[in-house]
Amino acid sequence: MKNEKNIAILKEMAESVRTCMFTTFSSNDEFGSRPMGTAKIEDDGTLWFYTNEYSLKSKEISKENNVLLAYSDPSKNTYLTVKGKAELVDDKVRKEAYFSPFVKAWFPDGIDDPRLILIKVTPEEAEYWDSSSSKIVVLFSILKAVVTGDTPDLGKHDTMKF
Repeated sequence: MKNEKNIAILKEMAESVRTCMFTTFSSNDEFGSRPMGTAKIEDDGTLWFYTNEYSLKSKEISKENNVLLAYSDPSKNTYLTVKGKAELVDDKVRKEAYFSPFVKAWFPDGIDDPRLILIKVTPEEAEYWDSSSSKIVVLFSILKAVVTGDTPDLGKHDTMKF
């Protein structure tokens, strides 16, 4: 039951933003991050992305498949990080199902582009901060904490396992 709740939170927060900073680990012991649009989040929490099979991130995933996804919506004061395992998947059915005009900008030949491949991310853990209150309410909470010496109430924060 808890896993279903965690997946629902993951889907709601990530789908509202759609674009994340997708971080991989390179062979030089360095992190590499780039913005990527989420193509699909399945009901089991699996996240899908399109990429170029010959890109640096594809090479990095082939060597080290731990990734970190960071979603952020400052206008709503919501933030989500997802740690998971990535793998490159060449699945024509999913390519067709998840394809959008937005993806066509990078792959003009559509799903028949020989470079087009999917990245499947299986989440293992996520952490979120949700202070959906208006900025005025958040500011008031911070100012109140300064005056009273208490900790400000900035909304919900939790770590979730999958």
